[in-house]
This record gives sequence, structure tokens and C-alpha cells, in this order.
Amino acid sequence: MPTPNTSDTGPEFLPHVLREYALLADGERGALIGPHGDISWMCAPRWDSDAVFSSLVGGSGTYAVTPLDPRHVWGGFYETGSLIWRSRFITGEGPVECREALAFPGEPERVVLLRRVLATDCPARVRVVLEPRGAFGGDSSSHIRQHDGVWTGKTGPLHWRWTGAEAAQTSRDPDGNGELLTLELTVPLGGHHDFVLELSPHTLPGDPVDADTAWAATEASWARACPKPPETLATRDAHHALAVLRGLTSSGGGMVAAATMCLPERSGAGRNYDYRYAWIRDQCYAGIAAAGAGATGLLDSAVGFVAGRLLQDGPELKPAYTVTGGPVPSEQTLDLPGYPGGTDKIGNWVNQQFQLDAFGEALQLLAAAGHVDRLDSDGWRAVQTGVSAVEQLWNRPDAGIWEIDDRPWTHSRLSCVAGLRAIAGLPGAGRQVARLTSLADAILAETSRTCLHPDGHWKRSPDDPGVDAALLLPPVRGALPADDPRTLATLRAVRQELVRDEYVYRFRHDRRPLGEAEGAFLLCGFMMALAEHQQGHTDRALRLFERNRAACGPPGLFSEEYDIIQRQLRGNLPQAFVHALLLECAGRLTEDPLPRSQRRPV
Repeated sequence: MPTPNTSDTGPEFLPHVLREYALLADGERGALIGPHGDISWMCAPRWDSDAVFSSLVGGSGTYAVTPLDPRHVWGGFYETGSLIWRSRFITGEGPVECREALAFPGEPERVVLLRRVLATDCPARVRVVLEPRGAFGGDSSSHIRQHDGVWTGKTGPLHWRWTGAEAAQTSRDPDGNGELLTLELTVPLGGHHDFVLELSPHTLPGDPVDADTAWAATEASWARACPKPPETLATRDAHHALAVLRGLTSSGGGMVAAATMCLPERSGAGRNYDYRYAWIRDQCYAGIAAAGAGATGLLDSAVGFVAGRLLQDGPELKPAYTVTGGPVPSEQTLDLPGYPGGTDKIGNWVNQQFQLDAFGEALQLLAAAGHVDRLDSDGWRAVQTGVSAVEQLWNRPDAGIWEIDDRPWTHSRLSCVAGLRAIAGLPGAGRQVARLTSLADAILAETSRTCLHPDGHWKRSPDDPGVDAALLLPPVRGALPADDPRTLATLRAVRQELVRDEYVYRFRHDRRPLGEAEGAFLLCGFMMALAEHQQGHTDRALRLFERNRAACGPPGLFSEEYDIIQRQLRGNLPQAFVHALLLECAGRLTEDPLPRSQRRPV
């Protein structure tokens, strides 16, 4: 484990490979901790605010608790069913642990970051560095002072307060543009020492947060919010996926697609995006998975947010929103070098897109809620709004699940068919069944007329004969039967053209080998596991599931893509929809698949 670069004023923490980062999250914001105990990414006060620690993407500002022994190796683990992380370093003197969490559930306008150094086997000697720098490093800390052992300061519009560091000293930061606080600390054997950092755009309350009280409340809140799911194929991983999804979900119900922005999917390819917003599709995947796992709190959040957006915007539904339901800002660049291989952008061009499949996914989510009696009157009104929108818009070209050029994408139409059929299957559908079924049949018939390949599988669109792994999911969701020839042919085509070593690629970009164009998409790997399971191909489904759930680092976090040659995570971290599909797979793959009498060779 290489040590951080050091200068006369303190260490400089450089980016690491993504598998070495752990996530802290409280629903309102998230932080990434690197292998030297360095918090190298956190936006404050909200997910889409400017970063106050941004060394991950070439900015500045950090908060690190690092063993003094330079010869140390890193490890750690999450406490079960939570995002309380235990950094564990093995040094020449013995283990050093630091328990870390954002106080949970988070307050929208105040960050409370808890760090507890533990001397479990030997005295714990650590070096602590704090330098909050708002505006992605552009705002140095000022007005730094200590009173009664408590440090306070400002960075841009944010007020901050730090307790537990009475003996800290101020010094100039390495670039000479601000001040940082440093402290060397020895915790005696069997003891612990707490640090509490608070940040807010408002003047902080008179009394600092009490560490013991905050830790107890955080532990209890995680236990309530993330109870153990039913036994599944991978119960521990399913429980962890629930915790990640809950940590990414705000008090208003919106769930960010990822905690980070602009981590490149491919070095130098320009594919790096800001995912600190709530995508309707991703939220629906999470809600459907939560319904299957009995996680009603997470399901209710998804239903409330998605239904609220449908009722707010109707046929003008956007593909993504801020977690408070506001518009996603337009994309712009930052004057930062970015994570290696990428460039820094904030905002997202999704705000200019129409994505038809979002309506279909929304209807599938609302139907899943209805089947477990979690659909209220607003939910039913959202159902009617969604059905009317599909009726009006289904023949309109859209950007599709992969957010590219506008075409009549097959996946988008089939997602709507699945959503309509799912609503028709609810006990409360009543006299709407005929309307829903007729509309679903009409969309399916037209899609079959224009988007069916001569070989019998679904084409990506009428003018694109290629195979797309996203087309595996609509039959799983009920768009058409599992034993339909089009379902079987599409599964066979994906297996032949888009699978390598049980990893699945989205589609073929060109004649290059699949792995040269982009990484394998873990979302697609789990989709294919569901599709194989639906056909009764248990061995194939399990191989896909096990292969894809191993594509993470020690903290068990998944990115969007996986480079199967270099075995590296690619893209933003953690990617919520991958965790959602893992959760769904873990439950579904324990259920009985298609009855043997209905199976056909594929």
C-alpha cells in the first residue's frame, strides 16, 4: 500500500482505483473514503451541492485519519445492514481502527460526520488532517479559530465546526492558498477518541453534537431503516444492497443514481457524467427490488417520488430530477483536471431528453406497490396519468434507456407494454383492464411489425438490427410470455453476441471487440441472470449472478461498468441500479422458475 505524498505542511492524498473506496451516506449526501482514511469526495450540504472535499476529481480539501506508521495496509468492513464503515489498518505496531459514519438519517441542511479512532489491540497512533474547501476546492477555509477546545471556520457559504481536536495546529496548505488543521494522536489500548465535523450553510446550533448520542442514534436508525431481508441466495449482499440504496435515498424520497460525478467509463473517451440526481428509471428498479425484499420504507420512498413527478409533470415527465424534485441543471465544465482519464462536468444533458421507457418503468413500480398494498390514492392518480401519457406518446421517438439519439427504441415500447400489463393485473384495475390490455396489444403488434429481426429476435430499433441486452428485461416484467419465440430468440442472440466470461455488454458499438468499446455493464449481467432464471436455466442464472456480484472491491460497491481484462471498476460509484438488480436477483433466483412444462430449448 503506497503512502500518501507528503510535504512540509502535510500529506497530499491522490486518487486511488475505485475498488478501494468505501461510501458513507445518510440520504442527503455521501462521502468516499480512500485507503489512507482520506475523505476525498463529499458535497455539502446536499447531493448536488458543490464539493467540500474533492481531491477525487482533482480539486482540493480533505479530511483524513491515517496511521502514523507509514508501513500500513488497508482493509475494512461495513457493520451489517448499515453504511457505518470500519477502516482497519494493519501497521507494524498492530491494528488501528476508525469507525466512520454520516449521522443517520441526515438533516438536509446540516452535515454531521462521525469518526471514532479505536485502540482495540494496541495503542492507536494516527495523524489527522482537516481542510474543508468548498466550491470544489475554490474556497479555502477562513475565520479559523478555537474556543473551549472546539474549532470553527467558514469555507465559502458553509460554516463548519470540529470537535475532538483540541490539540490540533494550523498551518498553510500545500498550495499556500489556505489553512489546514493537523493533529497527531495516540489513543491508549482499549480506548477510543471521537471527532465530529459539522457543516451547514446556516449558523450552527449553539451546542456541538455529542458523539455518543449521535452514534447511538445512528446505529438505532440504521437498524430500523434497513432490517434484514428474507433469506435469499445471497442474504448478506442483499442486506448490504438495501443499505446502499437507503443511503442514497433522501428524506423527500428521491434516490441519486450515484454519489459521484464524472468518474470516467473509458479513459479519454469523454464518457463521464454527473449522476448526483434522481433518475426515474433507476428509482423504479430500486422500488421494484425493495417490494420483492419486503423493504416497504424504500418502496414507499420510490413510489412517493415517482408518483409525485408524474402528477407534477404528466406527459412532460423528465427522465431525471434533483432529489427535491427540481430540474437537473444543464451540463457545464469545471476548471479541474478530473479523475485520471476523465474531465470534470456538473449538470447533465438528460434534462433535454424525452425517455419513453420512464413511463413504462413507473407503471411497473406502481403495480409492484399495488400488489403489496402500498398504493394510495395519489398512487392511483399517478397510474392514470402514466397510462394516459403512454397512450399519447408511445409512438414518439425517444432517447431510450441508454440515453443516445432519438429513435423508436424497442426497449422503450416493450417497457410500456410491461407496465400496462402489470397495472391490468392489479385487483383495483376494474373496468380499465380492457383499455390497458388493448393498448398494450397495439403497442406490441406495431413493435413486432417494425422491430423484429428476420432471425426472430428483437432489433434495437426499426433501423438498427443489432442486439441489445436491455431487451431481456421486458419479458421478465411481463411484456410478453417467457415461452414466446421472440423472448427465446432474443435471449439466444444476447448470449451469442454480447456475453463474455459471464459478463454482459449492452450492445455492439462497431466491429471492435466488445471490451475495447466499453466495459461490461453489470446491470445487464443481472438482467440476464433474471432472464435465464425465467427460462428455468438455473445453472446459467447462478453463474451470471455469482460472476457479476463479484465485480466489486472490498467495500462491496458496484460501479456502472466493469473492465473484465483489467478487473477494474469504471464509472460513477456506487451505481444505484446495479445494487437494485443485485437485490432483485438475490430474491428471485431463490424462487421456482418457469414450470418445466412451459420451458422451451434456448
